[in-house]
Amino acid sequence: MKLGKVEFCHFLQILALFLCLSGMNQAELTRSRSKPYFQSGRTRTKRSWVWNQFFVLEEYMGTDPLYVGKLHSDVDKGDGSIKYILSGEGASSIFIIDENTGDIHATKRLDREEQAYYTLRAQALDRLTNKPVEPESEFVIKIQDINDNEPKFLDGPYTAGVPEMSPVGTSVVQVTATDADDPTYGNSARVVYSILQGQPYFSVEPKTGVIKTALPNMDREAKDQYLLVIQAKDMVGQNGGLSGTTSVTVTLTDVNDNPPRFPRRSYQYNVPESLPVASVVARIKAADADVGPNAEMEYKIVDGDGLGVFKISVDKDTQEGIITIQKELDFEAKTSYTLRIEAANIHVDPRFLSLGPFSDMTTVKIIVEDVDEPPVFTSRLYSMVVSEAAKVGTIIGTVAAHDPDASNSPVRYSIDRNTDLERYFNIDANSGVITTAKSLDRETNAVHNITVLAMESQNPAQIGRGYVAITILDINDNAPEFAMEYETTVCENAQAGQVIQKISAIDKDDPPNGHQFYFSLTAEAANNHNFTLQDNKDNTATVLTKRNGFRRQEQSVFYLPIFIVDSGSPSLSSTNTLTIRVCDCDADGIAQTCNAEAYILPAGLSTGALIAILACVLTLLVLVLLIVTMRRRKKEPLIFDEERDIRENIVRYDDEGGGEEDTEAFDMAALRNLNIMRDTKTRRDVTPEIQFLSRPTFKSIPDNVIFREFIWERLKEADVDPCAPPYDSLQTYAFEGNGSVAESLSSLDSISSNSDQSYDYLSDWGPRFKRLADMYGTGPDCLYS
Repeated sequence: MKLGKVEFCHFLQILALFLCLSGMNQAELTRSRSKPYFQSGRTRTKRSWVWNQFFVLEEYMGTDPLYVGKLHSDVDKGDGSIKYILSGEGASSIFIIDENTGDIHATKRLDREEQAYYTLRAQALDRLTNKPVEPESEFVIKIQDINDNEPKFLDGPYTAGVPEMSPVGTSVVQVTATDADDPTYGNSARVVYSILQGQPYFSVEPKTGVIKTALPNMDREAKDQYLLVIQAKDMVGQNGGLSGTTSVTVTLTDVNDNPPRFPRRSYQYNVPESLPVASVVARIKAADADVGPNAEMEYKIVDGDGLGVFKISVDKDTQEGIITIQKELDFEAKTSYTLRIEAANIHVDPRFLSLGPFSDMTTVKIIVEDVDEPPVFTSRLYSMVVSEAAKVGTIIGTVAAHDPDASNSPVRYSIDRNTDLERYFNIDANSGVITTAKSLDRETNAVHNITVLAMESQNPAQIGRGYVAITILDINDNAPEFAMEYETTVCENAQAGQVIQKISAIDKDDPPNGHQFYFSLTAEAANNHNFTLQDNKDNTATVLTKRNGFRRQEQSVFYLPIFIVDSGSPSLSSTNTLTIRVCDCDADGIAQTCNAEAYILPAGLSTGALIAILACVLTLLVLVLLIVTMRRRKKEPLIFDEERDIRENIVRYDDEGGGEEDTEAFDMAALRNLNIMRDTKTRRDVTPEIQFLSRPTFKSIPDNVIFREFIWERLKEADVDPCAPPYDSLQTYAFEGNGSVAESLSSLDSISSNSDQSYDYLSDWGPRFKRLADMYGTGPDCLYS
């Protein structure tokens, strides 16, 4: 294998370094010139360890243990009587010693970056006694560094920004790489930087790692981001050194180096004349390649015939110019407008003024389109007046509207009845003349606000609205009256000329010069001897007494008619009655009692006492009613006389049954004859011990006696019946009586009857008995069913 000059020089350097380290690692133990060292006795020969510092090359990759050095004591004669031992860091695990020769070896690969040195202790012992022949001493094994770690960018990858158009050499960012190798030994940790990607736009300083711009006038609008790759290499960048890389993303930040420019020199927009005020007509935008604050701009109208009709503002988000209407458009007045609009940057960078003015101009033409508009009134609000005395049909005023379109179609008028629910007014559909439709009353409604509708004849959908305020003028049509309902009193001990009441009046009318009322007593009350009236000439009057003393027993209430006249033209008047009560007053003239009935009540019996007496009487009545009710609810005994009084056991049922075919509702055999024998009832669950004899035949005796005996017999039978329930029960008895010659008119036993009685006379009783006559008669045509 042939080596170049450079490679051969490196080989010689490494070989010399290895030989030097091997010589330094050979430690010799020499015997001291002092006296021999004895273990016995109090005297001993002092000896010492002598060796050089040991060095071990890191990252040894051999298969055999790495030789580190040799320990030797001058006591050792080579006869095997001395043995060597190691202790301390890594003893036995990393470093081993031959106890006979003192040779030290490393059994594992060492890494200086993990641990740079190891501190161990060595001792020589007598093999037989196992006692030290030399004092224990420490020594250090240092790990010799090799270039086994590449530089690393611990903070990478990097991002940075630099303004566009920056001059050459502008610093962008500094990158730093670290090398874990020993910086104090060799060049293993000496790093140099270089740029692998990003040229020719950027460069890097080899020693400091500072990245700088390398080209002038880099334009963000052309390219705004660059990706750089930076390399760091140790061994001062020489061949054989290790390297690491990182990426740096550099973004060019914006500066205001681009003026705004309109894409077009002119714009045209069509706008309907009906567009409301403040509506947006158009949006225009000047293009600016810059971003952020550098792209902010303002718009203004610098010339044109629409300066007062339109205005322009800027949208902060989109930087658009927004054109809006300031006044209403009228196609019939003006059909088009022309505007000269300027857009200019707000933030200008003086460094780039040489690129030209940072503003631009454009022309905007606005075409107004005709729209069918509703009629327009000559005035937005009409004010009219009418007297409340106006007759129906009186003309109040006229409104006028016209079609603003070029067609100028005729207009018809009407009143919006939602504003005139009572239909006080009418309007002529063609002329717009407003007249009264009902009598007006100012006191009910002084002002009427109505809406008049104007409709195009050719297009009824086009409706204009006008507003009319009609004021009702007042006339004197309401008479004056008391201002309030007065409660006037006079004391029994009042003196003549004493003021007992001050009165005033009101009038619903509203005269222009204000109210003036005149007060007086009516003619029939003018000469009364009790009270008089004084007009105060200020729309009030005073009522005074004319005599001394009043008595409630004689007259407790006085009625004083007062005549009130207003100052209207013509004047109106009314008579109002003032009620005056006579009262008992205290020393200060304050009324205490005004009822004359108080004198009729007995002395010492107050209202509270009367209420208490009435309450007592009412309580007694309630108690009496309660006692009576309780007594009525008290039950009487069911049977007063067990032997004779049997009325409580009789229950009457007015039920005739279902006729001849009804055989389920009742035991009809029990109703036919008292002489029918009744079967003895027995209980189904026990054997009856009591045997009942047949009921004896009733003799022909009076019905009342028969009936009593019949009931009594049934009663005794129920008492001894073992099948009867052990409580009182309802017993039903049906008895037709006794003594009939025919015994019974029922047809149940007619077939088996042997009676010789003739029933032919039933035919003479009418149609109702014809059926019985046919059944029981003896005629030749008798039918039996």
